[in-house]
Amino acid sequence: MKKVSLAVLISLSALTGAAYAQTENGVTMSTDPAKAADVEQRAQDLQTRQQAAAEAPAPMPAKHHKKGSSHHKAPAKAAQ
Repeated sequence: MKKVSLAVLISLSALTGAAYAQTENGVTMSTDPAKAADVEQRAQDLQTRQQAAAEAPAPMPAKHHKKGSSHHKAPAKAAQ
């Protein structure tokens, strides 16, 4: 029961935050074609950058080697 009430509380908090963001000039409507073109251009630029970042290979992390210590045991020397 606690998990359900916690989930409901979190959902209501998220909805309240979204509604508040829209009332504080977060979302505006405009019929200006220049503004619409600017927004579309920004969206295309963002999409292009995201695609380029996804296609670029991630840099490989450098391997760290400990000097002086070995993870392997030395082979036992044969007694003669």
